[in-house]
Amino acid sequence: MAPSENGWNEYSRLVLEQLESLSVGIDSLRDELQDIKQEMTLMKAKEDRVQDLKTWKEKLDEVASPTQLKAAIDEIDDLKTFKTRAVTVFAGVQFLMAAMMAYSQMF
Repeated sequence: MAPSENGWNEYSRLVLEQLESLSVGIDSLRDELQDIKQEMTLMKAKEDRVQDLKTWKEKLDEVASPTQLKAAIDEIDDLKTFKTRAVTVFAGVQFLMAAMMAYSQMF
C-alpha cells in the first residue's frame, strides 16, 4: 500500500499545483476585466460628451450654417460701407445747400 499512497500524494500535489496556477490565472483575468471595465466607463463618458457636442452643433446649425453666417457678415460690411457713403453724401449736399442759401442771402 505504500506505493499507491506515494502515487496519491504525488497526484494530489500536482492537482494542488494546477489549482493554484488556475487560481493565479483567474485572479489575473479578474484584474484585466476590472481594467477593461474602467476603460469602458471612460469611453462611455467620452461618448456622452461627443453626443452632447453633436446635439449642440445640430442646434447651432438650425440657427445658421457657417456659410450663412459668412454671407450675413459680408452683407453687414456692405451695409456699413453704404451707410458711411450715404452720410458723407448727405453731409456734402447739406453743406452745398447751406452755402447756396448763404450766397443767395448775400446778393
